[in-house]
Amino acid sequence: MKNTDYYHKPVLAQAVLDILEPRPSQVIVDCTVGLGGHAEAIAERIGPDGMLVGLDKDVETLEQARMRLEPFAMNVRLVHEDFRNLALIKERLRLTTIDAILFDLGLSSHQLSRSERGFSFMREGTLDMRFDRSQGLTAQEVVNTFDERALEKCFREYSEERHASRIAAMLVTERKKHPIETTTQLADIAYRSLGRFYRKRRIHPATKVFQALRILVNDELTGLSLALEGARESISPGGKICIIAFHSLEDRMVKNAFRAWLSDGSFKSITKKPIRPAIHEIQENPRSRSAKLRAVEKIYCN
Repeated sequence: MKNTDYYHKPVLAQAVLDILEPRPSQVIVDCTVGLGGHAEAIAERIGPDGMLVGLDKDVETLEQARMRLEPFAMNVRLVHEDFRNLALIKERLRLTTIDAILFDLGLSSHQLSRSERGFSFMREGTLDMRFDRSQGLTAQEVVNTFDERALEKCFREYSEERHASRIAAMLVTERKKHPIETTTQLADIAYRSLGRFYRKRRIHPATKVFQALRILVNDELTGLSLALEGARESISPGGKICIIAFHSLEDRMVKNAFRAWLSDGSFKSITKKPIRPAIHEIQENPRSRSAKLRAVEKIYCN
């Protein structure tokens, strides 16, 4: 059966193209290449004399991107690497110029659809949640070994969950009966601990729990902080940085970083307000509903 994962349309695709304006001979870095949706559209526009560098720490989605981008193999360089190392990657690849940098911080459909990855509570699977499956810590280890205070801190800091203490307490109680090993087990515990608080909300009680664990397991906020600094250092004058965030913690970090860059005069704003998906895009892809795109352009080198 033919794998069609990599044909999924990326979030805010036209907005990304309108802002970055990819042109022949440019060098553009897609720091979260995922299934290659944005990268494909960019590669078509920069032509054979340009270069698209695609980074991803998830080797499985990187292989999906490789298949999708095969027609552009001559001007695409895919790298299994964490975007927090952007400045080092620029040096390693000997890139003298970077004309645009893109971050799409959302999960790919490939990650969500694979039950063994553990990112979604919509299907039963192992509680893994690692982007790079060669690293050590898994979500299963977190929920079964972290003490109640550490679990509460995780849910409070990484998903701003108001009922973090209630969730942590029930997790500790339930794991004494049997190990928490699957996504559905965790989702059931979240529902039983928070169900009555979420009856009038559209999101499932497990949504924030899964978000917090994923952020912790992958050290996402530290990674984003380092990546923002790497992007600021690596982008060439006149180059653009475009970031799509999907939850408030990420978006707040991006907004604050951009504000600091604007205040020292080294960048100018492209998006006065974040760009959100149109209604038709949300209808086609409900996961895009929380996306916010922000972009800036570098004026000079610090």
